[in-house]
Amino acid sequence: MISIIDYKAGNLTSVERALRQLAIPCRITNDPNYILDADRVIFPGVGAAGEAMKVLKAEGLDQAIKTVFLSGRPLLGICLGTQVILEFSQENNTSCLGLLPGEVIRFPSPHLDPNGRVLKIPHMGWNRVEWTRDHPLIRRIPPESHFYFVHSYYPVPREASAVLGRTDYGELFPSALAVKNLVALQFHPEKSGPPGLALLKSFSEWEGKDVD
Repeated sequence: MISIIDYKAGNLTSVERALRQLAIPCRITNDPNYILDADRVIFPGVGAAGEAMKVLKAEGLDQAIKTVFLSGRPLLGICLGTQVILEFSQENNTSCLGLLPGEVIRFPSPHLDPNGRVLKIPHMGWNRVEWTRDHPLIRRIPPESHFYFVHSYYPVPREASAVLGRTDYGELFPSALAVKNLVALQFHPEKSGPPGLALLKSFSEWEGKDVD
């Protein structure tokens, strides 16, 4: 059973729908006990880091997420759930969960491409991910696949080895992280069609090792 963490940050039903399309058992929950009992945990989210951390702490979900990570069980962060696993976010100047060392920063304003054209923030729409190394979750994904993004901030882990993928939007930014039993994605696999479903399918079978 996969538990999808509910911390009032939206985007939950689309994750649930994608998993059910793949016939993967799942439940949306804000109960720390269900999270701790799960075989795998998905930590999605859309919204602001400051409010997210308030809810996580108030409901005891912050400690549950840390326990899952330390237990070695597979943990998947999506969008906001990827950002708040780091130590600090520039959004609302927020101290975060600190599962990985690093911070979350905002795209500069104005944000320009190499030709000097202004790029819209938030970064919204389809874009490629340049995978930097092998990982069990990406082996079913065709090389030219595109994924769906909606964000103004992005994760910058302190250790370069934590980066699994990068995306070009005026600059190369980390769009996927992987450390031990944790994979965290700045894009939305549940909204990314067949490549995203392939990634979620692989997550449902993954035992939590970074590289086989």
